Amino acid sequence: MGYLGRVFEASEDENRAAILDAVAERAPMQSVLDLGCFDGEFTQRLGSRAGATHVAGMEFIEEHAERASSVGVDVTMGDLEQRFPYDDASFDLVHANQVIEHLRNTDGFLREARRVCRPGGLVVISTNNLASWHNVAMLALGLQPMPIHVSDEVHVGNPMNLRAGEPHMDRGQTHLRLFTGRALVDLAEYHGLELVSLQTSGYYPLPPRMARRMVKIDRLHGAFLIAMLRRGAV
Repeated sequence: MGYLGRVFEASEDENRAAILDAVAERAPMQSVLDLGCFDGEFTQRLGSRAGATHVAGMEFIEEHAERASSVGVDVTMGDLEQRFPYDDASFDLVHANQVIEHLRNTDGFLREARRVCRPGGLVVISTNNLASWHNVAMLALGLQPMPIHVSDEVHVGNPMNLRAGEPHMDRGQTHLRLFTGRALVDLAEYHGLELVSLQTSGYYPLPPRMARRMVKIDRLHGAFLIAMLRRGAV
């Protein structure tokens, strides 16, 4: 793996660490729902940092759901673009990392995230930042930004993409909608979620230590968005 590949993986790890730190600052939260829980490893870490006694996950790919269940996550199979199979106001924390960009029905997704969150509870959404400098630079060069996919089957449009010419890893990998921080916050507020904090993490092509310094200076153009939102009392 080359330098860019190592930075890519390190930046994703850094983003997950930033989410955990943000959640820990507001612990304890007794019940956690991880939307798109994948294999459950991060879901369990999230629940631990939140101080949760109930850790649930929702996943639509069966093999991922089985792996998450095997590590102790209370998994429900379901489509995140449909009504969630949970009662109103069931969770203190609703979390989704690298999920919303894969969905067409982002309105329904945010509406449902709010519905299953308890009044006063938190919804944490992390996703790629459309306004990050590496995306802006790719557009300036006439290349397809790497997080913006034009095919459900293959990565095309950018020879600098580490996955150029390769198929998507599975049917849940295609990115359909990318957000700027402003767009994510505006849409969340439209669906009744109040902004608590918005931060970015990662700063391609810089390694994590340098990236941490840069996102403190330039909060608009980091690689990933982390929006912490609150459901109001009503």
